[in-house]
Formats: sequence, C-alpha cells, structure tokens
Amino acid sequence: MASVTLKNVCKAYDDVLISKNVDLEIKEGEFVVFVGPSGCGKSTLLRCIAGLEDITSGDLYIGQERVNDIEPSKRGVGMVFQSYALYPHLNLYDNMSFGMKLAKADKKDIDQRVNHAADVLQLTHLLDRQPKALSGGQRQRVAIGRTLVSQPKVFLLDEPLSNLDAALRVNMRSEITKLQRKLGCTMIYVTHDQVEAMTMADKIVVLDEGRVAQVGRPLELYHYPENRFVAGFIGSPKMNFMSVQIEDVEAERVMVQLSNGETFWIPVDGTTVNKGDRMSLGIRPEHLISADVGDGTIEGDVQIVEKLGNETQVYLHLDGADADVIYRVPDTLNVEVGDKYSIGLPANRCHLFHSNGDACRRLYKEHGVD
Repeated sequence: MASVTLKNVCKAYDDVLISKNVDLEIKEGEFVVFVGPSGCGKSTLLRCIAGLEDITSGDLYIGQERVNDIEPSKRGVGMVFQSYALYPHLNLYDNMSFGMKLAKADKKDIDQRVNHAADVLQLTHLLDRQPKALSGGQRQRVAIGRTLVSQPKVFLLDEPLSNLDAALRVNMRSEITKLQRKLGCTMIYVTHDQVEAMTMADKIVVLDEGRVAQVGRPLELYHYPENRFVAGFIGSPKMNFMSVQIEDVEAERVMVQLSNGETFWIPVDGTTVNKGDRMSLGIRPEHLISADVGDGTIEGDVQIVEKLGNETQVYLHLDGADADVIYRVPDTLNVEVGDKYSIGLPANRCHLFHSNGDACRRLYKEHGVD
C-alpha cells in the first residue's frame, strides 16, 4: 500500500494541454474514482501515474518517492486495462503467472501468489482453463488477478467494466469493491459512469476538460456540488436547471423569483449574491414534490412519461428551464402526455448557481453528510 500525490501536474501533447494543474492527495488504502465525460483527461492522468505517459510538468509521488523519472515497472503500480489482454493460448495459471516467470521468480513463490489471487477472486477451479472457455466477468477477474499476483503498492483500473453487459457490470462492480475492502489496497479507478463512481468510491475526483472540478465523498458531491458542472454530472437523471431572478438577499438565505412570478427563500450563502442578479436554480428530479406542499410551484406540459414500475419519470416543458424538467417519483403516477401538470419545489433541496457556474454554498444539513 502507498499514497499517491500529484502536485501541479500537467500533461500536454505538443501545444494541446490535456491535464491542467492537477493537485491531488490519495491516501493509503483509499478507493478513489476518476470520473468525467469522454475527453476530460481521466485516462491520461491514470497513465501518467502508471508511467505510461511522461508528465509535462509538476511532481508525482508514490509514497514518499518522486517517480516522475522512474520507469513503470519500478513504480510499484499494477494496471488493469479496458481490454482483458489475456494470452489466448495460455491457461489461467500461466496468464496470471506470466509476469513473474519473465522476472524469473521462484516457482514456489509463483505458486503461492497465483493460488492466493485465485482464491481471493474465486478462480481456483478454473486455473487449467483457457480464456475462450470463460465468461466476460471471469476474464476480467483473471486480468485483475494477474495484477494482484504482482503485489503492487497501487492498483490502477482503466474502465475495466465497459466491455461487459449491464447485469454483469453491476455484479463485477460489487466484486471489485469487496476485493478492495478485503485487501485494504490503494486503488484508483477510471470510469465515465457516475453510477459506478457513486457506488464504489471512498472519494470521487470529478474532471472537467483536464481540470479537477471537485473532490469529495460521493454524498458530498451529490448534495453539495461546488459548481454547475459537478451538479449536472453527478446524479441520474441529471439535475434540473431553471433561470431565476434574485429578489432579495440576506447572509444565510436568498429570495428567488421563478419565471411564473412566484418567490420564495432558499437557504444558501448569500454573501456573493446581489439583488437583481440572474442565476440558475438547480433541483434534482427525485427532490421535486407535490405542488400543494412546495415552497414554490412550476407548471408545464407533459412531454414524456416513463413508467418503470418502481418509479415514474415525467418530463415537463416549461418556460425558463434549460431543458425539460424531469420529475421522478418512486411509484406509479396517473399522468399522460399532453397534460398540464404542477410540481412543487422544496426550498431546502434547491441549489443556486452564479452565471460563471459557481455554486452558492447550501446551508441545509443533509442526513448522512458530515
């Protein structure tokens, strides 16, 4: 186990800057997930940690050692790629032990490590099989086992579940999480899937165009996003946004006016807000409530109704919203396309964002968030 520290790390290809002034502290034994949309630089950053890409500027430490100029094989990291990259003509034992055999390790040591990894990953009964005889999930476990055999100080996983079907991804997600808890290892995991990030991570690093948009525990990012990018990326369906005007300001609350003229107070830090500002109000689909109990109400035309059995998602078109407003209710709902429908906004669940995307700090205390 080892910590990983990045200090003002940048990565550029010619004149194109991919990773931009990244400062990050990953503690020993943490499960950290890099998440963000395609092209945000998350895999590039992982490859820089692995040593597969040179850092343009800044400092990278694994433990107490600066490793900028140390070759990948001597950094004490193990990487699991999106592709399983298994040798098709070798059985599982030989695939998992290949690196140690190349290093001319002692056969007894090889046996001990491979059998331990196979036991941890529940592959012992499959060691004599070739990859073609395995399922996708089993092949992925072999790829993880090959890394486990090398006993790295830091595990790096680059979108390892993207080739699996939806059901198998859910299963492998829990297996990797349990494995990390069992080993107590430092693990850095890259994904574009924010659901994977929310369910697996001790700490999430959200990347936006090569910059760190926010770092925090999953529920911190969900309930207290520091900017509109994080608010819109974390959560599924994503947060609703609508334009509001600021009618009054106090230190610990702000009065907003909706497009329909209704006003109500939102408990956020008002020290950076000015009366008359145009801002964005954000609220998650699952936090909208019945119109008769809301602090504010909105009404729109029903565009789509998704009846999923355990929940219903209603898409409403209304003035002042950047897109259709999504209302998510954990039950069936008697509403049809073309209806006029009203929903309520609870003030304590609302977020407020400046025109530059920065959030006003929410003052409502959410359950389960320190």
